[in-house]
Order: sequence, then structure tokens, then C-alpha cells
Amino acid sequence: MKPLSRKIAAVTESATIAISNKAKAMQRQGIDVISLSIGEPDFDTPKHITDACIDALNRGETHYAPSNGIPELTSAIAEKIVTENKFPCTPQQVVVAPGAKQAIYEACEVVLDPGDETIILTPAWVSYEPCIQIAGGKPVLHEINQRTFQLDDSLLEKVNKKTKMIIVNSPSNPTGAVFNKTSMQLVADLCEDKDIYAMSDEIYEKMIYGKEHLSLASLGDMHQRTITINGFSKAYAMTGWRLGYAAAPKEIIVEMSKVQQHSVSQATTFAMFGAVAALKGDQSCVEEMRQEFDRRRRYVITELAAMGYEAAPAEGAFYAFVKVKGGDDVEVASRWLEMGHVAATPGSAFSAPGWIRLSYAASMEKLKEALARIKRVE
Repeated sequence: MKPLSRKIAAVTESATIAISNKAKAMQRQGIDVISLSIGEPDFDTPKHITDACIDALNRGETHYAPSNGIPELTSAIAEKIVTENKFPCTPQQVVVAPGAKQAIYEACEVVLDPGDETIILTPAWVSYEPCIQIAGGKPVLHEINQRTFQLDDSLLEKVNKKTKMIIVNSPSNPTGAVFNKTSMQLVADLCEDKDIYAMSDEIYEKMIYGKEHLSLASLGDMHQRTITINGFSKAYAMTGWRLGYAAAPKEIIVEMSKVQQHSVSQATTFAMFGAVAALKGDQSCVEEMRQEFDRRRRYVITELAAMGYEAAPAEGAFYAFVKVKGGDDVEVASRWLEMGHVAATPGSAFSAPGWIRLSYAASMEKLKEALARIKRVE
């Protein structure tokens, strides 16, 4: 038989999902594994959101919808962006996708030609690189300052004539760091000076502690060259709903719509009505979850520090990103799982060997037990 695609064969599986699957397999064997490996809020989706979805089902909203999203949702997203993110956006500049990951992939397909380079700021989420590779582009990794977890002029050294796009993720998965205005302005100046597109992944914008979120597209004229990615999974505990979106200049959205029409068609119709309720409804549920994450964050970081672990600034998202003490990160994560029955993700998965990511999207009871197990293993 003829060989399968070399392009896809070169793509590695998602390390976070692989670790989660291994933990679940151990749990099926009756092993009491505490999984801190995957970025999923442990809260139920707020009731007013699920009620809106159920109402949509009962109304018969089970048919095809416009590929870019129902008008009620694209309008709500555009209004939210103008009000909260402070850059111009119309409903025609929005595409709703089945997950923010799908929106990221579509953006890569639209922006990149084979051989075009995209700068990824590491440590970085595991799926940026595969999305670029599948689109035919070339990922270029740039390690940010691991003391400040901010950007500096060394970024300029990675730019050349083939550079087409740079990806920014703030708050960061996996580090939890939040880029300050100086770092964001450096990216904005670079993109405008060198005529580069930007993708700004802001999926964790609601999960920030003691800092303020800044959208890259709000700086100067960056809204004219930025694809802003967001969604509902983290802020509203809607991971299984698979609802994300992109906001970008209309010419980019038109091209992304083509990719969506010929691949996944659209996001699920009745789920989108739940997303409208998420944006239009009471936001106190978001703040309640943020406060609980903050409580867990302070506990986890304090306990890890007492155990001698150095951590990245946990200013956003719901991750503690810690430096391993001896041995490599893969070996340490394996030891925690096999001996301590605690699943965490090696930093190597995020192009950051020597670090481990722990998610504190788990109950305080589980976090206390997990840290006690890690301490025993250590």
C-alpha cells in the first residue's frame, strides 16, 4: 500500500490528552489517580446557559445554521469585544467555530503558505505547532525570558523575510504569566514594522489574578492585522460544548469561513444559543469561579514553594508551572504518576524541558491530597 501523509506523520499527538488518557486508563483499573494534567474547569456549566440550550432544543433549533454562527451570537461577540476588549469589531468580523482550537487551525490555514514561518513564544500550548505544520507553515520557537516571563528585544532576532505571523497567548498556557503592556507593545511594533500578522489567543482572559487583561488588537492599528481567538470553555466551564471564535479583519474571516464550510461546516446550532446566554446573562458565575481558582492558586503555589519548587508567575489561567528538582521533567512526571498516582504534564510538551505543569482546576480536597502524594514521592 502507498504510504500515508508524511505531513501528518510528522505531527506528534497532544501530550496533555495523552497524559489524561493514561490517567483515565489507570482509574479504570481501580487506581485512585488524581489528574492535574488537563485544562478543564471542574465546575458545571452555569444553569442559565444550559437552560438556554435546552430551550433551543425544545424550539427545534436542531438544523443547519449560518456557517459563521447564528446572528444572535456573532452580534453578542462583536458587542463584547468592542465593550471589553476595546477594539473595533462587527458581526461580519466574527466566525464561531467548534472550539477555539478549530479557530486557531483555520487561521493558520488562511494566513500561511507552505514554508511561511510563524513565531511561537515558548513555553507554549501544545497545539500551536501542529496547527502550523498541518497548514504547511514552519514553526519557529522563541523562548521568552524565564526569569520575568515577559518579552525582550531578543524576539527581533527570530524575524526574517519568511516570518508571516507571531502567536501571543496571554494569560499563558502553560505558565500562567500575563504579558504586560511593554511586552504587548513590543509585539505590536514588530508586526507593524515588519508587516507581520498576529494571532492573539485570549481564551483565559477572565482568569486573571491581580493583573489586567490587555488585548493585542487594542494597541494602535493592530486590529487591522490581528486574529483574536477566544471561546467559552474556560470562563464559563463549557469545555464539552466545543465553542470558540475568532475576530479579525473581514477579509481574513471570509477566508476562514471557506475552511470552516468545507471541513466542520459550523458549530452546533443549539449550543450557540447557550453561548448567547453566556455572554448576555449574569456574569457573577464567572467571577465566582475566578475567585475559587484564585483561592486554589494561592494554596498550591504556597505549598509548592514550601516544598522547594520554583514557579512561574501564576497571574492567570489555572496552572502552576514549576521547575523540577533533579532529573528531567518527563521522568519526574512519570514518577509522580506511577508512584504517587498524580497526573501532571511535563514541560517538554510545551517546549519547556525542566518544568512541569499542574492544573489547579480541581477541588481543594483533591489538591491537598495531590500535593501530599507529591511530597511523599519526593
